[in-house]
Amino acid sequence: MQKIRWGIIGCGDVTEKKSGPAFYKIDDSELVAVMRRDPDRARDYAERHNVPKWYDQADSLIADANVDAVYIATPPDSHADYTAQVARAGKPVYVEKPMARNHAECQDMVDACQAAKVPLFVAYYRRALPGFLKVKSLVEEGAIGAVRFVSITLCNPATEDPDNPPWRVMPEVSGGGHFFDLASHQLDYLDYLLGPIASASGHARNQAGLYAAEDAVASSFAFESGVLGNGTWSFAADRRQDRIELIGDKGHIVFSTFDFTPVELTRATGSEAFDYPAPEHVQQPLVQTIVNALLNRGECPSTGASAARTSRIMDLIVHANVA
Repeated sequence: MQKIRWGIIGCGDVTEKKSGPAFYKIDDSELVAVMRRDPDRARDYAERHNVPKWYDQADSLIADANVDAVYIATPPDSHADYTAQVARAGKPVYVEKPMARNHAECQDMVDACQAAKVPLFVAYYRRALPGFLKVKSLVEEGAIGAVRFVSITLCNPATEDPDNPPWRVMPEVSGGGHFFDLASHQLDYLDYLLGPIASASGHARNQAGLYAAEDAVASSFAFESGVLGNGTWSFAADRRQDRIELIGDKGHIVFSTFDFTPVELTRATGSEAFDYPAPEHVQQPLVQTIVNALLNRGECPSTGASAARTSRIMDLIVHANVA
């Protein structure tokens, strides 16, 4: 193949700007079909993005002989089933994050793709964004010496309507609350930056009572490399705070996960800031690595195996001491 022809299952909000346009803007890639259960919305999306085909049934898109690979952009409760269907059709799978509702479902997805001998990629796109690659290069070149500790803080005010909670805080759909949606990005990136997390524990609470899922999480974890870490997440706080700090024996690095503020490096010789604004389509660099991998021109840093590790750690943190 000289080009990958993509189909999208679930052309909702995330595909409007974050991901969808990437499939027809990057090199050697084309978006040829989209699917949404609401036919009017499927048709509208296809017309606005100049996609030649639309469907209101996933089976029809998966069976389309002109679709080489499928991007699954539905809520997590359907990821495992759709992944298995696409794998049985012999087509590569790219699935939204979090990969599934729990680690067991993630492992089912990995197994299904291995059995079908098709690759599985997951949308942890920070593994390919320039600012996060800068942090990785600083660590690898020894800018802060040996990394000793990492600390995560993420706080957001509560905005949910208790009478109409979004699917992201419905455990039967998402696996949990905002922790599963947002902390997954942070923990997955740290897996990429510092290597796999060997052990983790935590406490999860529903403090505000606005929905069924946890809204506060505290954890501690240890990497296979020996680096230690902790995290605090509150989704019913008085303010927004988005901060990760890497502490080394010769300096420290501070950066945000979602705000795209400058990466700050501090060491004995002084401080530096590196600014990497958010790209127009945040998934575009990762999608390019997927296309490159499918065309045997490179590797994608976010696979089913790496994403399943992140899901395992979230399960350990949240489900050990839930109240």
